[in-house]
Amino acid sequence: MFMKVRSAKITDAKAVYSLINSYAERDKMLFRSMADIYENLQSFTVAELNGRVAGCCALQIIWSDLAEIKSLAVDEGHRNQGVGKSLVAAALEQAAQLDLPKVFALTLDPAFFEKLGFEVVEKDSLPMKVWSDCAKCPKQQNCDEIAVIKTVSRDA
Repeated sequence: MFMKVRSAKITDAKAVYSLINSYAERDKMLFRSMADIYENLQSFTVAELNGRVAGCCALQIIWSDLAEIKSLAVDEGHRNQGVGKSLVAAALEQAAQLDLPKVFALTLDPAFFEKLGFEVVEKDSLPMKVWSDCAKCPKQQNCDEIAVIKTVSRDA
């Protein structure tokens, strides 16, 4: 099976929307509207298997020294096949090309990120700007996400 990891195209928006919201329906990430997907499509990377989108993630720049991996979602039929790992690697490469020294994620699966060299940190150690999405989250008062962070090198 050949996997191609690439920047998202307009024609990928519906697949990205479906992937993200299939996780959101199970309370594993925040919902994103089609308008939000279109508005932020340039920040998305997709993994394509056999001509179909099998996974996605976005890299959002937070500040001059920090970016966030968001909306990492892999189609259930393609889990444990390296799709998520490839998407995170692409996001880290993109951060390195932008000279961003650190990348973080908020996750329910810190072990996945730890295998990729991220370390768990206290959420309070992240800047307040990180919490803009929290205002929209129904779990705001009882957040169960764990913060992970990685220092990015030029050879990410």
